[in-house]
Amino acid sequence: MSFLRDGIEDVRAVALLDAVAADGRGAAFSRTALVTWKSSLDDLLYQVYTNGQLAGVTVDPQQRRLVVQIPSSFQAAVHVEVVAVACIEAHRDFGNELNSVTVHSTRVRLTLLRSQSLPTAAVANFYYDGGTGVVDYATPLNETPIPVWSCPQDKAGLGLAQFGLGDFGYDAAAAVGHGKGVFGQGQFGLDADTIEWTSPALSLGAYRFGVKIVNSLGNESLACETGSITVVPAAQPVSQLEIVIFDEQTNELTLRIRD
Repeated sequence: MSFLRDGIEDVRAVALLDAVAADGRGAAFSRTALVTWKSSLDDLLYQVYTNGQLAGVTVDPQQRRLVVQIPSSFQAAVHVEVVAVACIEAHRDFGNELNSVTVHSTRVRLTLLRSQSLPTAAVANFYYDGGTGVVDYATPLNETPIPVWSCPQDKAGLGLAQFGLGDFGYDAAAAVGHGKGVFGQGQFGLDADTIEWTSPALSLGAYRFGVKIVNSLGNESLACETGSITVVPAAQPVSQLEIVIFDEQTNELTLRIRD
């Protein structure tokens, strides 16, 4: 089975304070939150996701609360979601399948297949167009080059690597492959792993990205470019807001913006 959303309601997240000042204001340095919910589902465990990332898993089917780490989010509110899963899939990450809510972000994540044909000691550099439509390959976006193959032992072994470049029989000791990586997206076996790179924070706009592979001699490959990717930052949360009164009879909440 996959995850279930139906039957889960009243999801709430409350920040846990690390200290309280003399004036009553709290400080939450550790960025932890207590997430609570109600559910009518039986014999299932629950996963908590923050901004689409798996943050925690319950250990008992009757558990309806969990303390999780909240990511830093200075420009937008953190999206918290609770789903139910079978016990056997408790630690399976369904983050890529949670598509009911679009989590706005100012960063772009690119995925590159780490092919066996790429040379040992090669690095990847990522570039972008700055919103102009033409990718600028003068200065990489990544501050340090991204290693593709750090050492010969990472590549295919048992006679599949180039002779003399690795230890016989122990090549591929650090490789993913055999269904443990991105299975089905590359060649069968040891070629089934990828490299992921996340861009710096970007402003509102449409961007194109490019990547080049550089070998140990400094020779660059031809550029591989993406299509146009739109970045839409989320609206900033309301600040200086305080509760005036809550009427339990009418279930009406009155708020006020402080001057």
